[in-house]
Amino acid sequence: MGVLKRLVIAFVVLIALICVGGLFISPQYEVKRQIEVRSSADYVYQHVADLKAWQKWGVWFKRDPDMKVEYSGASQGVTAKSSWKSETQGSGEMTITHAEPAKMIQYNLYFPDMDMTSIGKMTFTQLDNGNTLIEWSDSGDMGYNIVNRYFTLFLDDMLGPDFEEGLKNLKALTEK
Repeated sequence: MGVLKRLVIAFVVLIALICVGGLFISPQYEVKRQIEVRSSADYVYQHVADLKAWQKWGVWFKRDPDMKVEYSGASQGVTAKSSWKSETQGSGEMTITHAEPAKMIQYNLYFPDMDMTSIGKMTFTQLDNGNTLIEWSDSGDMGYNIVNRYFTLFLDDMLGPDFEEGLKNLKALTEK
């Protein structure tokens, strides 16, 4: 058997193993981070339910000051929507779908470049000491796309640090 034929067979077997292996990776993912802030849940909620306020603490806006952002829907809470275009941070849309003042917001994210959607949530728990515990999560389902399933293996490492930095910025802003 020729060397070229062996290489082709090895390549086909490798691709098959990658595809079959991808079927065993869970398509669901969740990234979650939290922080405690010295501020009321109501005050923290105000900085999150208003999507325009995200520019003061969101890490993506600091990385690309030239990001083009448009807002529509309600000024805050349910139906508030932001759409952005960025050369370095990508493009996307975020719409608040559920909001409970001083308790939580939930939003849908859509990234057209990757045709990917996810659900984000921020909860605010007022603690006995007067502080607020903020928990920020993002979850989704990659479906049957093998490449995207491999992508889920790295999402926590990719998105987690952004959540941590954003929460630190939100902490600094709400503790002023």
